Amino acid sequence: MEPDRRQFIARTALKVLAAEGSRGLTHRAVDTAAGVPAGSTSYYFRTRAALLSACLDDLVAQDHDELDVMYPLVTSADPDAMSKALADLLVSWLTTGRERHTARYELFMEAIRRPDLSAVLHRGGMGIRARVADVLAGLGADDAEARAHWLVATLDGVVFDRLAGANAAAPVDRADLLVVAQRLTAGALAP
Repeated sequence: MEPDRRQFIARTALKVLAAEGSRGLTHRAVDTAAGVPAGSTSYYFRTRAALLSACLDDLVAQDHDELDVMYPLVTSADPDAMSKALADLLVSWLTTGRERHTARYELFMEAIRRPDLSAVLHRGGMGIRARVADVLAGLGADDAEARAHWLVATLDGVVFDRLAGANAAAPVDRADLLVVAQRLTAGALAP
């Protein structure tokens, strides 16, 4: 049961980050949001750094879970299937996953000033890129590793633009995001 409690607290901390920002992330705020007895968060994550690291670890785990679900769709050697899967992913991130990705960007900003957190962020990001590179290589992409890096960065840029950037007020339009995904897929798989 303890790993479930740790994950529950880390996931609740992500919700606090999204709602209150980095400055609002305290052990007490997480205890309150999670509805657990005072001191529970600090029992599992003694320091704020440990709590932030747990948030990042949980984000990366969620990313890997999404890749596991998408893997059969994007490895079918069908660019249309890959485009549709990427569009669905973007729609998900901008709707039901909006809170999670808002927390992600809070963590990115925190990591700029914290080398320990930056290392966790880098390790997790490189793991995701390696998996994407494997998919692209399986689809025959040249220089799959480099293409995976820019594909992940571009997806991240689209999400940031729609959450916090110039297009944050734009409605989430799957047809529009499908066009974006088709262009990204074409670029990722171009000879």
